[in-house]
Amino acid sequence: MSVSAWTIVMHLGAAWLAGSLIGLERTFHGRPAGFRTHALVCVASALLMMVTVYQWQWLGSDVPEETIRTDPTRMAQGIMTGIGFLGAGVIFKEGLTVHGLTTAASIWITSALGILFGVGFWWPGVVATLVTLLTLSLFRLVEARMPSRTFARCILRFDSQRILAESEIYALMKAHRFHIESLSYRTRDEGHQFEYRMMLRTHDRHYLPLLATDLRNHETLLEFQLSPTGD
Repeated sequence: MSVSAWTIVMHLGAAWLAGSLIGLERTFHGRPAGFRTHALVCVASALLMMVTVYQWQWLGSDVPEETIRTDPTRMAQGIMTGIGFLGAGVIFKEGLTVHGLTTAASIWITSALGILFGVGFWWPGVVATLVTLLTLSLFRLVEARMPSRTFARCILRFDSQRILAESEIYALMKAHRFHIESLSYRTRDEGHQFEYRMMLRTHDRHYLPLLATDLRNHETLLEFQLSPTGD
């Protein structure tokens, strides 16, 4: 089976375009894996699949077809396994917050798109590209307008001689429309400082800056940390 140079260009060009479009969306939102990463992942996946699908082009006509049996799905499995390492590299954890999950998922789907374009499965590849772009862009707007719970990790640090009572902590958070999901205690600096560590829940992210302003101006508070969770 022969394949023309134009066919190769079509396969790789479609993969490059799909990966570039998804990568542009990631770059626009400042994600660590952006335009170049997604474009290269998609083209590489397409290229590896073409090596399998059009293997007789590089094996040569001297090799009898009945002597070699290859399964293109094995190459697809190998590609997806390798992409798992790349996706794991963009996921990082900061405290109780995990970042990079959406970017890792976009790399995964970009690799799958490369496989589709590499084998010439054009229509599913085009549809999947459009669905991916809509998911990354349109669904972001939908999520921003949906009523949902917001969680934040909070640390309050006091001098051991000027600690707010636990009841005052609950009252402070309630005044800012936060519910304390969990609360723990910790001493620092050989007992000279005392910390409240808590997980907060609210129904609107806009309450976070208001709470931060109040904590910054608090008289007895030495230091605080307020970290929203999410991707």
